[in-house]
Amino acid sequence: MRAYPYKRLPGAVSLRVKAVRLLGPADVREDLDTKAFSVVEQVVALGQAERDDWESARLKLSVTVPAKATEPGGPWSDVTVVAVLTEGATNARTTVRLAPETEGGREWAGFLELWRTDHLDRAALTVHVVATVDGVAGRVIAGSDRDWFIDLTADSPLRERELDVVEVGFAKGPEWLRPFQEVPWVVDTSGALPAVHVNTDFEGITDLVGGEGASVESLVRELLLAQMCTDVWTAVFHTAVGDLEVEDDGAPLFPHDWRGEVLREMLPDVVPDRPVDEALREVHRRRTETSGWIDLQPRIHYAATRRAEVPKALSTTIHGLARINRENDA
Repeated sequence: MRAYPYKRLPGAVSLRVKAVRLLGPADVREDLDTKAFSVVEQVVALGQAERDDWESARLKLSVTVPAKATEPGGPWSDVTVVAVLTEGATNARTTVRLAPETEGGREWAGFLELWRTDHLDRAALTVHVVATVDGVAGRVIAGSDRDWFIDLTADSPLRERELDVVEVGFAKGPEWLRPFQEVPWVVDTSGALPAVHVNTDFEGITDLVGGEGASVESLVRELLLAQMCTDVWTAVFHTAVGDLEVEDDGAPLFPHDWRGEVLREMLPDVVPDRPVDEALREVHRRRTETSGWIDLQPRIHYAATRRAEVPKALSTTIHGLARINRENDA
């Protein structure tokens, strides 16, 4: 948990996207269907827009802050609420000031304009409560606990993003895949989403991964997929921690794209019994300093195998093979 040298506002800050309106050519505006954004998932799926020529999206925002934010006699003054939209892939950042809707200062509202040309994939939307504390203006005294995601390509407002699986022959495929002709798959983490390239030149791999097959083949398939998922989780974790942005004091920041999601998911197993912010600092310290990084590799492998459900797949395979052997002996 981060320590602050000034009084912070206790309580939760709630952020909601109430409506989304798309702007197209000739200043034609069109409301996005409500099924394209989810309050539960806290995701807006702009890929579900019925028109492909939209130029910007205007988000109607509503924020609820703790009542103590504007109580007389508090340790802060000049309280304001700002919404911030950021995307790591483009370094885009948009900040808007919201206006109070009620006299008590609990409800705030406003609009944020997302310009399509400024963004590429998935942007994170968060809220900060800012005030003057101890005579210092612009101090953040509270913020939303969970970001909203504004996804420019998704057709469904889902927080967890699907892995891209590409079947391609490595021998005659893209130039960068040709050196890997002897392996069944390669994990690529350079794009907007991680992708697994399955080598169709590897004899039998396509039928095994995608087929139904008999019971033995089914057992092998589940074990193979678990191993593939382990490779994916390991690769995306190393990518996520490989190039972190840091604050002036050296503290690493969570990325706003899928890399941040991966870190929040895996860090509790890589550095257990620590808040995720502290765990990220510990991993960053070990990776950038001269010692400790190698010692973390078993924990990273453990976290990857857990998420790939390797123990379950291996146990199912062992028991399944034992059952088949008993049936054959009978």
